[in-house]
Amino acid sequence: MTSLRVRIGILGLALLAAPVVPASPAAATTAPSPTVEERRLDLAVPQEILERSGFDAVSRHFARALGSARSYGEARKVVVRQGSALWKRAVDRAQGRGPAGGDLSRDDDRPLYWARLGMTREVRTWEPSFGLSDEQRMALLDELERTSRGQTAVRYPAGERLKRVLVTGFDPFTLDRDIRISNPSGASALALDGTVIATADGPARVETVVFPVRWQDFTDRTVERALRPYLKRVDLFTTVSQGRVGRFDVERTNGAWRGGFADNDNIGVTGTVPVADPGSQPQWTTTTLPYKAIVDADTGRFPVYDHTSVTEIPAGGTDPVVRPDGPTPGSTARAGGGGDYLSNEIAYRVTLLRDRLGLHDVLPGGHVHTPVLQFGEGNTDPATGTVTDPGFVRNRLDIIAQVRAILVVAVEKAT
Repeated sequence: MTSLRVRIGILGLALLAAPVVPASPAAATTAPSPTVEERRLDLAVPQEILERSGFDAVSRHFARALGSARSYGEARKVVVRQGSALWKRAVDRAQGRGPAGGDLSRDDDRPLYWARLGMTREVRTWEPSFGLSDEQRMALLDELERTSRGQTAVRYPAGERLKRVLVTGFDPFTLDRDIRISNPSGASALALDGTVIATADGPARVETVVFPVRWQDFTDRTVERALRPYLKRVDLFTTVSQGRVGRFDVERTNGAWRGGFADNDNIGVTGTVPVADPGSQPQWTTTTLPYKAIVDADTGRFPVYDHTSVTEIPAGGTDPVVRPDGPTPGSTARAGGGGDYLSNEIAYRVTLLRDRLGLHDVLPGGHVHTPVLQFGEGNTDPATGTVTDPGFVRNRLDIIAQVRAILVVAVEKAT
């Protein structure tokens, strides 16, 4: 998920501490309106996806449960319980447990995305009789986001024989170009969460979380809050997003720059990636994944590249320059290998967190871009195409399988 506008255009784009409960401030006068992202929910395609997966009743059941709450405390319990249940239901569906709920293939990440938006819209527009302050509403939304994205469900069993792997994915994005879009990184997260993969060095437990495609959430450091508790406990991490057509990329370098491409709320932000302690912030961070081994291995249908190119303003210069072999000393970032969108930013944030925790030399981690998930032949027109087709499902399953295979290589070669 990367803008990479100067090189590939738009198609190649790809926690645990409870929030402080407000001490009963004055209630808000009116509930906010739905967001741009939530308003797309009423379009025909999202409704079809929800119906064909059995997730169409999620928001109705949630609204009834929320409506029965008689206090903020009761409402928070509803949100936590049902947000967690949504994540579990999506993971179970993806991994073949329980009913499919419809004819939409189980590997599909879109039911989770659209069902979550139905739930956030209910919270955002809810006007309970007991009154709800702006701060309380935002706290409920925060709980819902974290629980329904798996951010509070990371569990690693005890024992030294088991390797621990942490993987992240993203929501669908660029939905105004094609509302049917699925994100293979999110689908991979659902397929892999809680699974144990066999490697030559023994079993590895994979835990996953999913992040929104919204600049503000990243500004609010949702990534650091979600992942900080685990980086000192895992043996390897990989942030994953959708990238270029027909290829995987292991991104060598990440840049501290936001390029302004619009997010899922149609908001664009340009500037230096905002992090804590900006005075010590580097312009670049690097992968510690065993990229050569990953590139050389036969992991699946798509070729895998060690991607080294960045865009920088050279030291003493004023204009951006593309550097195929990585940044030069003293340069200023304008795009990492993963571009200047949120895929580059999650890679930058997590590798910076790794380094600030003193783990650069001991924790393998970095970013992997998947191929763009394409619809099958004859189903490429968003205006006339169907929400799924055999080629679309095959492409997504192949990408998921290759993400799993890349993780096996990474675990084996990093230990």
